[in-house]
Amino acid sequence: MSTEAAENYRAPRLSTLDLRGTHHTYAELRSLMPRQNSEYVGNAQQAVDEIIASVRERGADYVKELSQRFDGVEQGALRVPPEVMKDAVDSISPELKAALEVSIERNRAFAAAQKPGETSIEVAPGAHLINRWTPVRRVGVYVPGGLAVYPSSVIMNTVPAQAAGVESIVLCTPPQKEFGGLPHPTILAAASILGIDEVWAIGGAQALASMAYGLTDDADILEPVDTITGPGNIFVALAKRALQGVVGVDGEAGTTEIAVIADSSANPDFVAADLISQAEHDPHAGSVFITDSPELAEKVQEAIARRASATKHRDRVKEALEGPQSGIILTDSLQHSVDVANAYAPEHLEVHTESASAVAAQIRNAGAIFIGPYSPVSLGDYAAGSNHVLPTGGTAVFASGLNTSTFMKVVQLIEYSQDALATIGDHIVTLSTDEDLPAHGEAITARTRGNNA
Repeated sequence: MSTEAAENYRAPRLSTLDLRGTHHTYAELRSLMPRQNSEYVGNAQQAVDEIIASVRERGADYVKELSQRFDGVEQGALRVPPEVMKDAVDSISPELKAALEVSIERNRAFAAAQKPGETSIEVAPGAHLINRWTPVRRVGVYVPGGLAVYPSSVIMNTVPAQAAGVESIVLCTPPQKEFGGLPHPTILAAASILGIDEVWAIGGAQALASMAYGLTDDADILEPVDTITGPGNIFVALAKRALQGVVGVDGEAGTTEIAVIADSSANPDFVAADLISQAEHDPHAGSVFITDSPELAEKVQEAIARRASATKHRDRVKEALEGPQSGIILTDSLQHSVDVANAYAPEHLEVHTESASAVAAQIRNAGAIFIGPYSPVSLGDYAAGSNHVLPTGGTAVFASGLNTSTFMKVVQLIEYSQDALATIGDHIVTLSTDEDLPAHGEAITARTRGNNA
């Protein structure tokens, strides 16, 4: 950066929402939380709907037009050739390959531990019920491009699908102009290490539409998938919303966000570093600091100004930290901070307090909770063993992060003996009569009373 640019740079300062001395209902707190501008979201939804419709209508030709428009790439074939996948593994450094393998190992251990098993119960003599978990057949994984490279997202999406037993996995990731219209080689290397051999150079909402509806590009056929997972920007998140029902989706893992609860015992440099780390992702990323200590809040502001000025992507960080989706929230007490955090329902929540585990136990709404000063979000982003594909935009009030069960579904098995059916039969007839569905009851009495009419 030039001396003139450095002199003109103004360090970011987060806006402050002071909730001290106020009382709000849960619904009111939800409405007060820092969020992305709704006009931005609305405009994005219209664009996404148009993209999905055009992919269905025009297929690969339209996808290539979008690659030209958004990525500056004139594409030939959309599917990445096998030899390119192999070359990608050879192109990365031994250190990066080792780091990827460690991350894969830890994620595989946690994913295997998450896999649900079959459960069965005999609710009465001869009345057997079974919950049988089965993997979905085919999964589409989306890995974003844009301002950063995310081989970690290849790991986070693929490992739990493999642990679940998914038999077919396809990966879509944007083409890169600097690599001749192919995806970034680090993305391809991670996919190849994990055994994924079907990768398509398609990004954004058009990638999700292609996986949901299928795509033909000359001799290459992208078969439709059953479930789509993966993080992305607001366009990817809204495409998932639009396609839900056509395919299963993991949730709206949109633009990243972090909230930090801290009391006066917290290290302001740790807090500032973690807020900046997520702001680095995207100008629309959310970084929210919740504290009952005004003194700590000011120290964090000072630490942010110092650290943000020195970080590589400082302009992007500054835009994110000063956006409407970021800020400092002052509260009356630690319990008040917990209430605010539950209302915000962040993707990532860090707890920097005394008795941090006890505070974390009070959190109902968060994609993932990072407990204590030595469990930063960056750890979870890469190699904790947890998953970094998490619900954003407040959806953590009902949604979960990506896990092995995301790629599985439950089939209920019911098996009653003749005596078991006879025991419950009269109750079923009573209920069906009350609902004015007599044929339901007759299906029972045909078996229990010998009525074959």
